[in-house]
Amino acid sequence: MHRVPEPELMDDPAQALAYAQADFSEPHGMFIDKFCDLFPNEKIAGNVLDLGCGPADITIRFARTFPRCHIDGVDGAASMLAQGELAIKKEKLTNRVQLIKKVLPAARLPHSQYEVIISNSLLHHLHKPAVLWECVKNCAAKDTIVFIMDLKRPESEEAVKKLVNTYAGAEPLILQRDFHNSLCAAFTPDEVRVQLKHADLTHLRLETISDRHLIVFGRI
Repeated sequence: MHRVPEPELMDDPAQALAYAQADFSEPHGMFIDKFCDLFPNEKIAGNVLDLGCGPADITIRFARTFPRCHIDGVDGAASMLAQGELAIKKEKLTNRVQLIKKVLPAARLPHSQYEVIISNSLLHHLHKPAVLWECVKNCAAKDTIVFIMDLKRPESEEAVKKLVNTYAGAEPLILQRDFHNSLCAAFTPDEVRVQLKHADLTHLRLETISDRHLIVFGRI
């Protein structure tokens, strides 16, 4: 199945509210669990960069899991960030989590280098995926931990529909539509490997971890 790009930004207020209210505990919990499995002996502290943070659900989960870190969450969608700000205040994390409205490649971030760089479901939104990998390189120091999770594109439209029915069949139509479009816009593992090669990041590892997710991880 050929890739069908979708809009880079998700800035519809109704869309942002639907995402903020949705239950992403399974995939977002998997994000945190897999990070902990891959870096079990690390004392995560210092500055963390979350690229494409959306309404900040994973940002908040990461901050709870690693209380010694400070997180800069970056997203280009003001509506998503507005929902994220509400969640951060509710969780009383405003002293450790900062949300920043920027569209990659961002001109400047609060820190030139980060100890950890994470991202969930940003890659498939990008019309130029190299933007993500260049940002990772530009914001990393030596030994920076990198953990990227994203969707992987199914082989057929029939497979897309099956995944939507399985994982979003009970969700509002707006979420079903977006999940369908995101699966169609996602990259295959082989395409991501080519991206990493072009970015000179082949030392990062790529794994498929579910019927719809892949991860890229390692150290710079």
